[in-house]
Amino acid sequence: MESLLFSPLSLREVTFRNRVFVSPMCQYSSRDGLPTDWHLVHLGSRAVGGAGMVMVEATAVTPEGRISPDDSGIWSDEHAAAFRGITAFVSEQGAVPGIQLAHAGRKASTDAPWNGGGPLDRDRRGWQPVAPSAVPFSEGHPQPHALAAEAMERLVEAFVAATRRSLEAGFRVIELHMAHGYLLHEFLSPLSNRRDDEYGGSFDNRARLPLRVAAAVREAWPGELPLLVRISATDWVEGGWDLEQSVRLAGRLREAGVDLVDCSSGGLVPDARIPAGPGFQAPFAQAVRTRARVPSGAVGMITEPVQAEHVLRSGQADAVLLAREMLRNPYWPLRAAAGLGADVGWPVQYERARPRS
Repeated sequence: MESLLFSPLSLREVTFRNRVFVSPMCQYSSRDGLPTDWHLVHLGSRAVGGAGMVMVEATAVTPEGRISPDDSGIWSDEHAAAFRGITAFVSEQGAVPGIQLAHAGRKASTDAPWNGGGPLDRDRRGWQPVAPSAVPFSEGHPQPHALAAEAMERLVEAFVAATRRSLEAGFRVIELHMAHGYLLHEFLSPLSNRRDDEYGGSFDNRARLPLRVAAAVREAWPGELPLLVRISATDWVEGGWDLEQSVRLAGRLREAGVDLVDCSSGGLVPDARIPAGPGFQAPFAQAVRTRARVPSGAVGMITEPVQAEHVLRSGQADAVLLAREMLRNPYWPLRAAAGLGADVGWPVQYERARPRS
């Protein structure tokens, strides 16, 4: 039986050589939002390692949209130009370069994890976070500024400008970040969205801005290139965003021209009790795939080749996204292919080290 994990996947006019996608992972190593040599080596090595798509970390559409001062950004032409060498190298290795466009909302202006990850004030390179409502992420975080209608218009324009720059930078896939408690997720969840205008209250109102962003980005992004969205399928908290709303949103995203929904969870509140375990989020991807009738991606503690193959063969998802496992082993796809009996090409520079049966 041929491996489904190592079969091609086509979305619009882009064909991925396999269904192993490198999940976006913040490196906290940019300078003024610009990628560095670290990003070239980090992302390039995963392309050399055989992944079908290599996704750049959450990349802010405005300076204030960064999670930390050292996060990636694409709010200027200089940023687009700085990514071109990376996208060219990733493409040369046979992987598809992707970028996750994001705004951190009330979780912005924080330090790197190895420095504790706490909020930063203006004296320590920080800034004023924004959000749907003036509700802080946690007791230790500052109160965010609630976005006015004019600011939301500018936000949509910022996502569109970032989309155009992503094309100029050489990316072939865009993923919109609507997960993990960042700005677009904050609009979706009633726990963080306390607005009483057309952007708050009902499901339709809370989904209004995320869907506007998706539609605007789809219009600006070439029709032959795929658009993905990452969601948190549940907040894991009573009264918060949940799977039923996620399925409903996924259907709306499909109608807006989104080609795959990447299903994660959590991140909105600090005290959620998440029953993490191997493949624990794959059922969310299955629900979105079958009920919303849109291709889905599964992410979260997928570490073994047989496990990843099972996620696809059982119809839970169309692709798997690996994060920490790819940090541990950039060449995971090559090892997985050997274990599943798939015949995939190795970089010619490494061919002499390829295991022979």
